[in-house]
Amino acid sequence: MSFFGLGTGGLQIKIHVAPTPNSFYLRHRPSWKVRKNVFSALKSPTLHPTTHPSMPPAMGMERITAYGGDCETEGTVDLIMPPGKKLDHNGIMVKFFGRIDMGALLHFRHVMSVKLQTETNGGCIFLQQNCRCNACDIQLLSTFQNLINSCAYETQEAGAHEGRPSYDFISLSKELLPPGSLYETRSIPFNFRGVEKMHETYHGRNVSVKYFVRVEAARQWLPPITQEHEVIVQLLGVEPSINEAIKMEVGIEDCLHIEFEYEKKCYHLHDVICGKINFLLVRIKIKHMELAVIRRETSGEGVAMSGGLNGATTGGKNDLNNIVTETQTLLKYEIMDGAPVKGEMIPVRLYLKGIPADLTPTYHAENNRFSVRYFLNLVLVDEEDRRYFKQQEIILWRKDLG
Repeated sequence: MSFFGLGTGGLQIKIHVAPTPNSFYLRHRPSWKVRKNVFSALKSPTLHPTTHPSMPPAMGMERITAYGGDCETEGTVDLIMPPGKKLDHNGIMVKFFGRIDMGALLHFRHVMSVKLQTETNGGCIFLQQNCRCNACDIQLLSTFQNLINSCAYETQEAGAHEGRPSYDFISLSKELLPPGSLYETRSIPFNFRGVEKMHETYHGRNVSVKYFVRVEAARQWLPPITQEHEVIVQLLGVEPSINEAIKMEVGIEDCLHIEFEYEKKCYHLHDVICGKINFLLVRIKIKHMELAVIRRETSGEGVAMSGGLNGATTGGKNDLNNIVTETQTLLKYEIMDGAPVKGEMIPVRLYLKGIPADLTPTYHAENNRFSVRYFLNLVLVDEEDRRYFKQQEIILWRKDLG
């Protein structure tokens, strides 16, 4: 809607990126979140748009087109004008960006507030959970527990890298229309060919890597009219030439000594992790043992110098290097129940395809701005609920698109 000419002038911009012979469909947009339905990762395989061009998406499923790294980015831009309207512009451009954005995805901080009506000042006091009001000497007591539980969470957005500029590793532009006036709806093709895509699309907790097409209609004395369309890109990896087995002995002196072994260190995203755990010495009463897959995202300037912090900081901020690390448990399951004995062997078999999350290849300090690493976390819990754990990094790479 236009208000004294300050709106869009009635112009609507729609961007259509055409599928290519090497493009494919995804069931959902890549996300950092872990899905609640653990069986969602085992649904039907990815469809190819050339073999199923007109197949409608399943009920409740959004059909997302994704592209390989060698696919051309081309399509059409629809400039839709309502009848009888006119738009004067200073040129309409189409641009293609590849961007590392460390401030686009905001994380949420939940603050629980309690509104209390007091007789002393006749006003309202807002208290955070476990806080103390020095002015009125009021504490949150158990009598207010029901009130606390009934309060809604206030969501406050706080970017971990708020104020940091984005980094564009690809920035291309082409002219769609020269300066002039637009009277009617037009459909204009565009293409960006021969563009090297260095990174795979990634949407993380505090950092994102994305490719997108932007259309800008410049106007005199007014801000431009813009529209963006994201292009999801996946890159095929190469199997490492050296992929040795992981074998390590860990334990506590004169109490516990175990040996764990995994067949290899590098896995593709649909691979199976196989291994075994041998108990060489057991003098403590172990209740059960767990195996978890952990993703650790490290972002900030100088990630390569920090070495990903080696897990030193979890879910916090390192003021010295201005590095933020977020750790996420993707999957955890129990592989042993009961006390083991000396000489017992526990087999390990974990299907990466069954993890209810969007696994990505390992990122090694990309552009010295972020890294994404994966770990196997082995945890032993004794009868006093003391936890003994050992983490081992694994390298993930993409063998197939989709």
